[in-house]
Amino acid sequence: MVIKCGTESEKEISFRCVQCGFSVTTLYIQYSPGNIRLMKCGNCKAVADEYIECELMILVIDLILHKIKAYRHFFYNRFSRETLHNEVLLWKLSLGFLILDAYQMLAVCTTQDERSSPASFASFLGLCGKVLMGVFFGNLMFLGIILFGTMKFLNAKIGDSRCKHILLSILVSSYFKIFVIAMMVWEFPSSVVFIIKMFVLSSNALALMVITDAVMIRCIWICFAAHAMKFLVTQGLGAYQKLVLW
Repeated sequence: MVIKCGTESEKEISFRCVQCGFSVTTLYIQYSPGNIRLMKCGNCKAVADEYIECELMILVIDLILHKIKAYRHFFYNRFSRETLHNEVLLWKLSLGFLILDAYQMLAVCTTQDERSSPASFASFLGLCGKVLMGVFFGNLMFLGIILFGTMKFLNAKIGDSRCKHILLSILVSSYFKIFVIAMMVWEFPSSVVFIIKMFVLSSNALALMVITDAVMIRCIWICFAAHAMKFLVTQGLGAYQKLVLW
């Protein structure tokens, strides 16, 4: 479905219709406290954003169900542009993302003996180095492919503001990684990590489509290539370190 881009002034507007993605000037008119009227989209003639009157839990459920309307509301209408471009928020999300990624890699790339009882302090440092190197180089390749694929195959211009927006969308859409915390309390098979990765991949692809207004299949392939390269890099580093230590 082709969506109109609007005029130059409309492109500066951060609000979007959750139904069709068209730019809108306002989402609602407030007559008095608690008395509002939701505005309709000029393109599809539907209510621009019904999530304005919904509870937060409904939004969370729709995000988990991968509803594109929920993603449009979250990335365009939920927060102000200043909040989305806040570097402190970006650094906090990046830190949380890396910590969860480190534990996820620890659960997949190491054995139970390596995690529970390292033989010596040297082996403990080796395990930490293995995880940190995998997290750093794996995510470096991951983000590099996301940005390169967005610029090359989605024909999107990558500026400083645009790059932050894409990075923020990838970090936020990786919210399924939070289920890794449950693995810190209860013992799960490593296959659960791959299920979480599949949910993260699909969520990343949907977020990338919403941010770039691109075709879904291209976003899926870009995210799949990024996740695959990240997996290969981490596995390759693990195999290399074992070879060196051997």
